Amino acid sequence: MRVSRKPRETVVLAGLVLLLTATGCGGDADPPSPSPAAPAASVTVGSCGQELSFTGPPERVVTLDQSSTETLLALGLQDRMVGTSNLKTRVAPQYQGAYDGVPVLNPKILTAEQLRAATPDLVVSSFTALYTKDRVGTREELHQLGLPSYVSAVDCPDASDSSLTPFDLLLRDYENLGRIFRVEDRAAKLIAEQRHAIDQAAKVRSSVTGEPTVVWLYSVYAGLPYVAGNGGMPSAMGKLVGVRNAFDDVKEDWPEVSWEEIAERDPDIIVIGDLSERGAPGDSAAEKLGVIRKDPTMAQLTAVKENRIVEVPGIEMDPSVRTVNTLGLLVEGLRKHGHVR
Repeated sequence: MRVSRKPRETVVLAGLVLLLTATGCGGDADPPSPSPAAPAASVTVGSCGQELSFTGPPERVVTLDQSSTETLLALGLQDRMVGTSNLKTRVAPQYQGAYDGVPVLNPKILTAEQLRAATPDLVVSSFTALYTKDRVGTREELHQLGLPSYVSAVDCPDASDSSLTPFDLLLRDYENLGRIFRVEDRAAKLIAEQRHAIDQAAKVRSSVTGEPTVVWLYSVYAGLPYVAGNGGMPSAMGKLVGVRNAFDDVKEDWPEVSWEEIAERDPDIIVIGDLSERGAPGDSAAEKLGVIRKDPTMAQLTAVKENRIVEVPGIEMDPSVRTVNTLGLLVEGLRKHGHVR
């Protein structure tokens, strides 16, 4: 485990510069004192109803989930991270080297005691659900302790601007974090790269035949499927490229449904999320596909018979610096299965 550094001390110089002049003596006046250094400008960003202000870049950051961990790694902030948690799957290869140098405080959900023991000066999470009394504490509790907490804009959209897509909000996270850590140039580069990938994927929309329907299967728990509902990243990816989420009428991010409900909607494509490393029964793409093929109702679907299946990393179905990868896999799947003319 890496030895934690002490927080950097910020010294603010203030006062009057006194110019001494000679009185009654013929000697020269003492030279003027140097001008005091200007204090660093404070940065303030909004995050899910809270205003977070920073007089300097945070030095001791803890992340509560893999998506926020990989976002900070993508911004080159591993030297500021004193703890990660809640790893769902294998870290992306491009971040593995940086990730190896960051302490894992808990491979699963972080506790309040573990968070406080790390003495962070900022907590970052993709989800408001991780800030609860039975986990690390509410954001209000952390605020009272003087600990700012950031939540992804995707999980807490601005109701006053409904024109913003989840992808717009994801890029806003990069901008906000770039400002907080004073790495605006890195954030701008990441935003430009991801905006290019998003724009490239959107070009396929005009060539998609009809409006194919997609079921996004995230997990299978106790034999029941959990699929993407309305409002999340899967719906945003579908709208971008001209396909429809088969469960867009369900106002939940990941509702539990039945296999019969999926069969009734008869999707053109089934996207299966792989969460092999999480280790729960039914997490791997292979297990999910096995259940689908054994279910007598699901086995009769054209999408299953013709193997119109697209496998993607499960974590990329959630807002993530890696979501553009699954966006690309969706486009490839549309081409492969004949939905692009």
